[in-house]
Amino acid sequence: MPLADYFIMMGIGGLFTILGLVSIVWGRIRKKRCNDSLLTRTDVRSYLEGEFEPEFESLKIGGWIAIAIGLVLLAMGGGFWLWG
Repeated sequence: MPLADYFIMMGIGGLFTILGLVSIVWGRIRKKRCNDSLLTRTDVRSYLEGEFEPEFESLKIGGWIAIAIGLVLLAMGGGFWLWG
């Protein structure tokens, strides 16, 4: 493999890692914003009965998966670059 291919693999791994971190932070911010808006409501019954947005946890889980894939790609690219 040419040397540029290793850097492309490492660049994609870094991009996945950054996107994963952004996704986790975004999920936490959205959850905090939703919970803060609950304090201003007079009736929280609809929220407690199950009408909530499940995307908070899915953003966090997707972020962790993206970080794992990114770190694997970074390790593979670095390993191929050093020992290839």
